[in-house]
Amino acid sequence: MKKKTAMICISIIIFFLLAIMIYFLFINSQSKAPETLEEKYNVQISKYNDRSIFVIQPNQVESDKYILYFHGGSYMAEMTEAHWNFLDRIIQETGYSIIVPDYPLTPKYNYKDVFEMVVPMYQEIINKIAPEKIIMMGDSAGGGLALALEEKLGEEEIQVPSKLILISPWLDVTMSNPQIENIEKYDKDLNKEALKVAGVAYAGLDGMENYLVNPINGPLDKLKNVIIYTGTYDILNPDVKLLSENAKNIGIDIKIKEYETAGHIWIIYQEDELAEDGLKDLINTLKN
Repeated sequence: MKKKTAMICISIIIFFLLAIMIYFLFINSQSKAPETLEEKYNVQISKYNDRSIFVIQPNQVESDKYILYFHGGSYMAEMTEAHWNFLDRIIQETGYSIIVPDYPLTPKYNYKDVFEMVVPMYQEIINKIAPEKIIMMGDSAGGGLALALEEKLGEEEIQVPSKLILISPWLDVTMSNPQIENIEKYDKDLNKEALKVAGVAYAGLDGMENYLVNPINGPLDKLKNVIIYTGTYDILNPDVKLLSENAKNIGIDIKIKEYETAGHIWIIYQEDELAEDGLKDLINTLKN
């Protein structure tokens, strides 16, 4: 009975996800910075491939460092209030400026559209800002995107940022790691089957075997100063460990900061002491 009930719940979740995806197929969903953020900081918005790029700077700029941030949302959702509040906190604590690309979202677009934007965009950025002054970050799907971008940059021999910091990254949209089953009962935020549907949409007709979609399978040899924050109650956690093992096998060290009982992107939600502990460590990692 429990198994049947679970299957019904999964079916309902997938139905609503498909309905949402059909809705987004006919609109051009884009992020918008909240007015409160624009009141506190110097927010500049430019267009790139018909998508917005937000550059958020403290009114009195005291640091020459920038964070290039890719938001999560299963590759189909725009920036949330939690994301903007999280970035606000980072600016307050570090004084860094933040660049937020509003990259194309599925199902209207797929990974090819995303990388047609972010690779040349990154090249334009480093023509103005030295890579050693840039920290690349991403959460969830944005973490997978950030890792795939760094792998792509390394493959094309383009200089990568000084650090790559990932928060609960989505590294394999196939969700095929057998260890996921051991964590599903603890994860209150993510659903494996629903993520697989979103992953197929992001991959498009020919992308499921491409490392830009599943960066866990990408070239790891050019990765530089990678730090990953992950929680043990997140179904994406097993792939973080697998990525670390794969990197270690070729002599690349990925620093994993694992938090017991933490769920998906818990740091960003800033809801409890566990999140505050993670955020304080993240701020320290950014500043040092």
